[in-house]
Amino acid sequence: MAQENSECRAGGAVPVIELRHVDKHFGALHVLKDVSLSVHKGEVVVIIGPSGSGKSTLCRTMNRLETIDAGEIIIDGVPMPQEGKKLAGLRSQIGMVFQSFNLFAHKTILDNVTIAPIDVLHKPKKEAQEEAMRLLRRVGVDSQAAKVPAQLSGGQQQRVAIARALAMHPKAILFDEPTSALDPEMIGEVLDIMTELARDGMTMVIVTHEMNFARRVADRVIFMDNGSILEESTPEAFFTRPQTQRARDFLQSLSHRED
Repeated sequence: MAQENSECRAGGAVPVIELRHVDKHFGALHVLKDVSLSVHKGEVVVIIGPSGSGKSTLCRTMNRLETIDAGEIIIDGVPMPQEGKKLAGLRSQIGMVFQSFNLFAHKTILDNVTIAPIDVLHKPKKEAQEEAMRLLRRVGVDSQAAKVPAQLSGGQQQRVAIARALAMHPKAILFDEPTSALDPEMIGEVLDIMTELARDGMTMVIVTHEMNFARRVADRVIFMDNGSILEESTPEAFFTRPQTQRARDFLQSLSHRED
């Protein structure tokens, strides 16, 4: 998969997501500093780094859930505007899976997956429901379709959130620490679904603390610290031969935590 993607980039294909010189402040805090990044079709890009490094903010700017102060965000060759219908249209092409699931608490699982296809894509209700059931089956929670989110485990809710993102037929899906709110035994079931999506060629940007998963699934690892991208390489190169002292210290701290 990684080789195909490098050939695609060499061939000059338009990135699915491109950030050019993006800057972002929260008050006096400079959280993204001149960040440029391209994500190509079928590529799995994993963003890692210490807490507070800007990873989640970077992920959330990719579909403008966070505004930016400077720079450009381009989806499939089209610059994202700050607001309006065009922004909504481009944003609908980029799925998002959040740390805290963000399901509608008082709607059934089936309704959670069908709302956007019906309201945004204007799909007939019957067609949207049939596809939703196929997707819920794919992620292993079709038997929960009539329940509300509170009746499901955290792992099941996150799998519903993935099905909801897939129901919009996105060009890419952003995952913002999708397993950090889960109990340890539920993490594996969500990572398994994400691994399957990677094998199927879904374009994904994933912020995660799961290093074994990053090493196994990523085409490219982005290492961030203090609002900047410090390293960008293959998982093999990053985990065995990090180029910066900051990355070496970060990996060392993780190995101590595991001991």
